[in-house]
Formats: sequence, structure tokens, C-alpha cells
Amino acid sequence: MLQTPNEPSFRDSVDLMFSRAVRLMDLSPGLEQKIRVCNSTYTVRFGVRLRGKIETFTGYRSVHSEHMEPVKGGIRYALSVNQDEVEALAALMTYKCALVETPFGGSKGGLCIDPRQWDEHELEQITRRFAYELIKRDLIHPAQNVPAPDMGTGEREMAWIADQYARMNTTDINAKACVTGKPPHAGGIQGRVEATGRGVQYALREFFRHPRDVAMTGLSGGLGGKKVIVQGLGNVGYHAAKFLSEEDGCLITGIIERDGALVDDNGLNVDEVKAWIAQHGGVKGFPGGAYVEEGASVLEGDCDILIPAAMEGVIHRGNAENIRAPLIIEAANGPITFGGDEILRNRGKVIIPDMYANAGGVTVSYFEWVKNLSHIRFGRMQRRAEEARSRLLVEELERLSADKGLGWSMAEDFKERFLTGSDELALVRSGLDDTMRTAYQSMREIWHGREDVEDLRTAAYIVAIDRVAKTYRSKGL
Repeated sequence: MLQTPNEPSFRDSVDLMFSRAVRLMDLSPGLEQKIRVCNSTYTVRFGVRLRGKIETFTGYRSVHSEHMEPVKGGIRYALSVNQDEVEALAALMTYKCALVETPFGGSKGGLCIDPRQWDEHELEQITRRFAYELIKRDLIHPAQNVPAPDMGTGEREMAWIADQYARMNTTDINAKACVTGKPPHAGGIQGRVEATGRGVQYALREFFRHPRDVAMTGLSGGLGGKKVIVQGLGNVGYHAAKFLSEEDGCLITGIIERDGALVDDNGLNVDEVKAWIAQHGGVKGFPGGAYVEEGASVLEGDCDILIPAAMEGVIHRGNAENIRAPLIIEAANGPITFGGDEILRNRGKVIIPDMYANAGGVTVSYFEWVKNLSHIRFGRMQRRAEEARSRLLVEELERLSADKGLGWSMAEDFKERFLTGSDELALVRSGLDDTMRTAYQSMREIWHGREDVEDLRTAAYIVAIDRVAKTYRSKGL
């Protein structure tokens, strides 16, 4: 996490934001403390023989709240992983799941490792041993603790973990549900890789459906033509930028990466930049757009929407005063510190908080978990029945037109789209869209309905904490 002097840590930032919301709620001190604290954190140190010697690795799995089970949260691979970070992310998962109404508690895991330093077969050995240490303590289990990908991990690592669980639990028919974010051929679900970025797109679409909210940013109209700067072109940032540019007409005028940034007021081609990064390891030398060596400075560039999509703490007390974007959507976890958040709010900036904005991943993970437990692909039972029903309607309309001599016909592209039943990807996107719309409306009701709530982040915390509190009360606490 990037910090300036006197800046609270990531964990402290989450705690301070929690406290700000709780002050506006009617919770008993005991219940407030129960929701606030992290239930448990397991630290594991294990050895793996690699390159002729034993390497020792340190990993964590933190459980913040078990008000609902299983608990849910990703596993990240990064050298910056530490206990405080994992516990802060686990707390965010609790609130995030409550906000978007996925029936999970909050958890998070991490391994102190730079995955780029190891070959694929070495990473598999490390991942399987880490998974073994967690599985044997039920810290990976379909009914108790279900990880997912995070920074530094993806479908490949989740497939290894799922296979390791199955090897250790040979009679568990629900073994594939022990982890989400798997490849589709290994029990995953269509649309999971794009899910967090797609959720960012749906969040912005829902925000721009409300003229009153848009007016608070000083912007007007819809998403079309809006200038966007994206920090981090990893899985989340790439998909958010791609969908916003290709489907909503946004201009991606800035892309910030580890080795610098690219800027072009006419818009950058996201796929071309992504391909260049994959080939060259960074944005430097890309033939389109101007290269800026000090990439972080582009966070302060002129744009309509700023999307920090990489890591926590990139906007803080040291640079928040210089952020020009009127609308910031947190695609990463905790990209704005508590101190930075205060400065931005006092300057009238509107922030769509991480707890909501990047909830697409856990939402589609929920769909994958349900698919694994039900043992059937979404759409398999009803898709052809939908198509047959639609075809009956179209054929009857065309028959009536011919009999009455009306002389009209349907456009072929309409017929094709109308007659196509919903497959798994369409159903996943529909469910995600509905989730993001409903969650935004629950925040908005608090934001505009209470005079003491001035921002979306506080509204999100109030909604989430209230739902967690109700669950604990129903358990007799």
C-alpha cells in the first residue's frame, strides 16, 4: 500500500470507514464490536523443494465474519501480502457480500510470493502445498470456506486448488464447489473472468440512469463520449475499459501501468495496449498515445471518470487534492485511503465505493458455487423451450400478416435475437446486471433519503452493516 506520513494503514482505513457509518446507526456496543472484529486468521509457513533446495513460504487465510456460511474471499499472490492487509480485505468481503445479497460471510487469503519469479510447474507445487495446508484445516471447503481468484491468481490456480481438494476428499460429491473462478471446463462458469470488470460497467450504467446523481458530479448525459482514465490493465481494469469503450462509447484517454502510462485524448485501443503489455511487459514503447514515465501523475489528469483498478492506497492525502476527475469508481479494493476519501468528499467528488463497484466477481462466484452444488449448467433445462415458445409467436405473427395481407415482416436480426434462448453467459450477465442495479438502489435510498448521509460509501456501509446485524440478531445475539 502506498502511504504518506500520518496516513492510516489499509486495515485502519477500513475500520475508520466502518466507524463513520456505525455512528449513524442504532447498534448496541456489543453487536458493533462483534461485526467489527476479525474472527480468526490462520498463518501457515510451509516448505517446497524447488531448484534443488527447500523454499519456505508464508500464507494467510483470514475469516472476518461467519454470520453466513460458507465464508467467501479471494486468494492473492503478492510480495506485499501481510496479516493486516488480509484481515482488511476479509472485512470488505463481509460487507460486500451483504451489500449485494450473496449468502456468504467474509474471508480472504494471501501468499507472500511474486508469481512472476516461478515457472508454471513450480507455481503448481507451491499452490498445491498451500491449498493442502488450508484444506486439512477446513479453510477450503464447499460448505465452510470458498476461495476465488484475486491479484496474482486466476483460473489456473483455482483449478489446481479444486483438484487438490478432490484428491483429499474423494467422496465429496460437491468437491468442485470448494473454490470458484475455475475454468469452465473444470467446473467454472461462463462470464467469471470478465465478471468484476463487467460489474464496474454495470455500476456506471446504473449510476448514469439517475440524472440527479450524475448532476452531483457536474457531468450530464449518459456514458457515451465520457473520458476515462484507468489505473491498472489487469483482469479488472482491462475488462472494464474494454466494455466501456466498445459497448458504451467511452473514450479511454489514459492507461496507467507499472512502468508508466499512456495518454491520448482521442482514445486508446484497449486490446492493442493489452497485447503490447503481454508482449513487452509494460506500456513503454507502445506506438499509440504519449508515454508518461511517472505513471501515477496521470491519476491527476483531466477526465470525466477515474477508475483505479490495481491496488489499494493509490489515492491518499498526498495526491487527493490534485485529483481532477469528478467521478471516481473504485474497481480495486481500497484504492482510496480514509484520508484521501475525506479530501475528495470535501472537494465535492463523487466516489462509487469498492464495496459495491467491484462486487461483480463475488456475485458471479456465487452463481458458479450454486451451479457446482446443483450439478447442472445454467440454461440447460429451459433454453430450447424458450426458443420453441418464441418461434411459435413469430410464426403466428407472420401467418396473420400473410392472411390479412398486411405486407409487413420482421427484420432478420430481430428474429434471430428474439428466437435465441438464454445460454449460460446470457443468464450470468443478466443476474449480474440485476444484482448491481438492486444494490445501487439500496445505497441510493440511504444516500438521498437521510440528511446525515452525504456519500455513497457511508450509505453502502450502513446497508451492509445493517444486514449483517439483522443476521446476527436472528441467531440470538
